[in-house]
Amino acid sequence: MAGEHDVDVPEIRKLENYLRRLFGNARIRVVPRPRKDDSAEVYIGEEFIGVLFVDDEDEDRSYNFQMAILGTDLE
Repeated sequence: MAGEHDVDVPEIRKLENYLRRLFGNARIRVVPRPRKDDSAEVYIGEEFIGVLFVDDEDEDRSYNFQMAILGTDLE
């Protein structure tokens, strides 16, 4: 069904507040993705750190946070 995986602005604010509390970092920002309604981007300040995807598969809405760590980031 179209739209069932959409992430709206109030939901994004809830996710942002949750991540800020969880990680104790008020600089975390969750923003809508351009041309994508089923996910949102996560930043710390201006640095992109990952993507939150909606998972509605079992009729129980949840979110998957995906963060890539490059080898060069570890140097």
